[in-house]
Amino acid sequence: MPLKSILQGLNLAPLDEREKFLKKSVKHLLGTKPSNLQLYRLAFLHSSASKDSIAKSYKESNERLEFLGDSVLGMITASYLFKKFPFKDEGFLTEIRSRMVSRDSLNILGRKIGLDKIIEHENQNRASLSRSSMYGDAMEAFIGAVYLDKGFAFTQKFIIKKILTQHFDLETVVQNNPNFKSILIEWGQKEGKKITFEISEEGHHHNKEFTAVILVDGEKLIEGKAYSKKKAEQTASMKACEILAIK
Repeated sequence: MPLKSILQGLNLAPLDEREKFLKKSVKHLLGTKPSNLQLYRLAFLHSSASKDSIAKSYKESNERLEFLGDSVLGMITASYLFKKFPFKDEGFLTEIRSRMVSRDSLNILGRKIGLDKIIEHENQNRASLSRSSMYGDAMEAFIGAVYLDKGFAFTQKFIIKKILTQHFDLETVVQNNPNFKSILIEWGQKEGKKITFEISEEGHHHNKEFTAVILVDGEKLIEGKAYSKKKAEQTASMKACEILAIK
């Protein structure tokens, strides 16, 4: 179904003051007026406050735009790093990109640029929101909306100038946040130890908690908990590195 038809079919009634605020906020973020404000209304519509689409077969939210924005952000970041580090290998580039566009990083960035004041969502307590990936998801959906609204060239310029160079110190990104999981796996390979990760989860779709259990040669060493699979693995791996005195 064409995107235009979906947008027209959303039960998004005129928002008056909220719409004015949204238009002003998007203009502030982009440095220019949005051409299609409906895209941005959709980008900031969290699934907890989703509306019936024209098809009536599913609840429309920012998740589709999030999917698109994730790909656009990843590709532009990869291209930026490829040119920035001409003599670094694929592993280095992949690691730095993953740190820059990680869910934790995008959550922080989303709050930093004020998306927490724009997102439409069900009322939740602060603790629940702090564990949520809502801001990072909205950041990706926003980029998806920018891409559809303004085109690739504008989006690329926006991401490089307003996100990558303005909010990331590459030297700090390279030096900080070691990948404890990779360090642990490399240690296991050197020591002839089999490192296994077992992941379990509990909770509802938007409030899941993940537990990562690390086994060394089949025996449980430690576990870590977090509100994303990757962070749970990193938390458990960091503890494992401390226990095993891996530097």
